[in-house]
Amino acid sequence: MGIIVLEIIVVIAVLFLIWLIWQFIRAKRFTQFKRQIFRELKPKVIESIVVEMAETRDEQLPNSPAHQEATIHYWSASAGRILQAALKREIIDEQWLKETGNLRNTQHLFHIERDKLHR
Repeated sequence: MGIIVLEIIVVIAVLFLIWLIWQFIRAKRFTQFKRQIFRELKPKVIESIVVEMAETRDEQLPNSPAHQEATIHYWSASAGRILQAALKREIIDEQWLKETGNLRNTQHLFHIERDKLHR
C-alpha cells in the first residue's frame, strides 16, 4: 500500500510540474505579445494620431502640439490602450489577432487592464 501512495504522489507531482511549465510558457507568450504591442503597434498608433490630428485641425479643434502630445501620451500609456487604439484606428483587426495567435492574449490583456481602457 505504501508504494501505491508514493506512486500517486509522484504522479500528482509530475502533473503539477507539467502544469507549472505550461503556465510559464503561457506567461512568456503573453509577455512577448505585450512587447510586440510596444515595438510594432505603438509607432503605428502614434503616426495615425499625428496624421488624424493634422487632418482635423481647424478653429474648433486647434490640435496644437500640446493637444497632440497629450493624445499620444493617453493612447500609449499602457499596452491595452495601444492595442485598443490600433483596433479602433483599424491598424489591426480581429483577423490579425487570430492569425498571430493573440486573440486569447488580447482578451487577457483587456481583462487585466480594464481599469485603464477608454470605453
